[in-house]
Amino acid sequence: MHAYPTNWRRFALALSLCLASQAQAQDKVEWKITTYVPPTHGFVVDVLEPWAKELEKRTGGKLTARVFAGNSPFGKTENQADQVKQGVTDVGWGLNGIPRGRMPRASIMELPFVAPSADVASRTLWSMAPGSLADDFKGFKLLALHCHNPGLFHTRDKKIDKLEDVKGLRMRAPNPPTQELLTFLGATPVGMPPGLVYENLEKGVIDGAVFPWDAIKGFRLEGMLKHHYDARVYTACFHLVMNETKYNALPAEFKKAVDETTGNVMVNRFGEWWNRWDQAGLDAAKARGNSIINVSNEQREKWRVQLKPVIDKELSDIEKAGVPNARAIYDEMLKTVARLAK
Repeated sequence: MHAYPTNWRRFALALSLCLASQAQAQDKVEWKITTYVPPTHGFVVDVLEPWAKELEKRTGGKLTARVFAGNSPFGKTENQADQVKQGVTDVGWGLNGIPRGRMPRASIMELPFVAPSADVASRTLWSMAPGSLADDFKGFKLLALHCHNPGLFHTRDKKIDKLEDVKGLRMRAPNPPTQELLTFLGATPVGMPPGLVYENLEKGVIDGAVFPWDAIKGFRLEGMLKHHYDARVYTACFHLVMNETKYNALPAEFKKAVDETTGNVMVNRFGEWWNRWDQAGLDAAKARGNSIINVSNEQREKWRVQLKPVIDKELSDIEKAGVPNARAIYDEMLKTVARLAK
């Protein structure tokens, strides 16, 4: 007679515990944060993983994040923003100019001689993001924009002593402006994710690559690329994005954690980070006894005049692709760079 009520009480207790457990589980969220670089790269080690831990700390463990690097199924260079937009991943870190035509306004920063440093270029892009660059990031919650320090020409066999020496070489290029530059100089630009450079150098498919110093260490290229021409002509720029709809649906405490750890807080550190990553690449090249050719600022000023046709053509192409105010954006960038570089 009394067994039924007792069993019922046990069942009710078990059900309440189960529901409580489910509710607790639903309160916890795990994000997928992705990038295309190796798990040992500074992007992952110094930025993404510490950021994930900080989000967890600020939300009392309710928001956790797992970082998927370039060796994961989410690691394709060209897919970072698309995965976020489609809801496959939560946050993506990718290159602005890959694939070609994506984020064309922000990619104007990648034209020759616009960016003097990672710090100034990154802060310039971020300051322009809500205005002139906003159309590039529709549908996204933009968390950060940044660029690397001006890059170099790295070659396997042929030593480069002047800019024109790249003529006839097959060079990996990171973005459309750099591809245009190489074509102008008589080289053959090859669009290629950085993770494929090592094997394509080994096979003889390419003769060299256009990279900042950090990639030499980051992609284990110090033994493969033996000659380094410190041209500092170009940069490449990057985005950290989240799906805007997904961000808007977040609990207030999650939004607060995201907002307080991204934007200016993150962008203002990229100069420091890139300098450290570049130094590691330079040190690796020096340790191998590689040849390094430095270039004077006077020489770069001469190049600025010589390469004006490259800049004009790229701006014209961007205009034809649907950005009629490309030259106005370019001028605004130059003025902002000059102001922030003081």
